Amino acid sequence: MHAPTFRFATPSDVDRCHEIEFRAYEGDEAASREKIAKRIAEYPEGFLLMQFGDEVVGFINSGCANEVVLADNSFKELKGHDPQAPHVVIMSVAIDPLRQGAGFSIPLMDAFVKAMRERGKRSIHLMCKERYVDLYCRLGFSYAKLSASDLAGITWHEMRMDL
Repeated sequence: MHAPTFRFATPSDVDRCHEIEFRAYEGDEAASREKIAKRIAEYPEGFLLMQFGDEVVGFINSGCANEVVLADNSFKELKGHDPQAPHVVIMSVAIDPLRQGAGFSIPLMDAFVKAMRERGKRSIHLMCKERYVDLYCRLGFSYAKLSASDLAGITWHEMRMDL
């Protein structure tokens, strides 16, 4: 298999990204097609795709904020998003379930971090389930705290990476 390539999302990627999001996340965790479309339209430079050949196999999407409050679920609608702000908030890291377990999250996150550094961002933040805390620590994040968010009735953990 060849090495993955990376590019920023365009409106033509909405359906494939929604398919991956819907398959990768459980129930209410998955963003709707409309949210995916809005994230691509409003901040394509924060929506990085990983592909093999012509097939998109995963993505990371984000927004930026001056003050990070991860428990504020309205940010997932890009409320308060400022593309010039120094802090990146990841909303989804999704690998097609048919491709999970092959280590694709590592090159995807490395490419995303590089892209954010090139844009002069100061930090990256995300929320994850407990089973992913160790993975994000291996990817260079630090554990911040148990989140006050109750999105989809799940216990979330806040992670941070300083750039």
